[in-house]
Amino acid sequence: MKWVRIAASSEARGPLVLARSDCGALWLELLGQPVSLRPSGALWIEHEKMLVAGDLHLEKGSSYAARGQLLPPYDTRTTLGRLEAEIVALNPRTLVLLGDSFHDARAVARLAPDDALRISRLGHGLDLIWAVGNHDDEGLAEFGPALPGQIAEEIGVAGLILRHEPFAGAQPGEVSGHLHPCAKIVSRGRGVRRRSFLTDGSRLILPAFGAYAGGLNACDPAFAGLFDRPPLAGVLGENQVHPIAFSALCGD
Repeated sequence: MKWVRIAASSEARGPLVLARSDCGALWLELLGQPVSLRPSGALWIEHEKMLVAGDLHLEKGSSYAARGQLLPPYDTRTTLGRLEAEIVALNPRTLVLLGDSFHDARAVARLAPDDALRISRLGHGLDLIWAVGNHDDEGLAEFGPALPGQIAEEIGVAGLILRHEPFAGAQPGEVSGHLHPCAKIVSRGRGVRRRSFLTDGSRLILPAFGAYAGGLNACDPAFAGLFDRPPLAGVLGENQVHPIAFSALCGD
């Protein structure tokens, strides 16, 4: 794995140090800790053998159906399949689901039996931690004893703090989700909008992992003030994470 310097901005603090993996992942140093941004949208902290995925929003499809907006009811199945593929590929010691794992307080009760069984198996052979999100705080409190693993507000590991919602101001070492960042790029008159990691090398925001989770443009004011300098976007391609300077991104 060859590390190269890629300028994320024109700031005097200097460029981020990045490396590519044969699997399409993008490696970088997050507060000095090597981490891998996976094409799936998950984060891999290799030294800790920890896999982190945020904002699965399981059962979002059934939630919309209950309100009369019909969507194909396969989002949970698809999302769990992608998560299981990451577990097989990486063999993690710990799996952290970084909040909003379920779309609402009753999502666990709406799970199909086979999907509930797949979730129960996630905790086999590894430590499973559910971080509390704003969508699933009530659901985790109600159904937590029936779920494998443990529930936490935040997780500290290797100098990093993993939590669902980013805190305001400087938060060195913070890894969060919640905002579902997406990057929009326009080239030769054509626009592409893809889910994206955002990082300035000090903190990191993960894209939503869930099939129906959607996204918020990285240029939205909701991201203002969260980074010390214009962040690098780790844009999810088909099989590769592409490092794109913030200056190349477009608003909606």
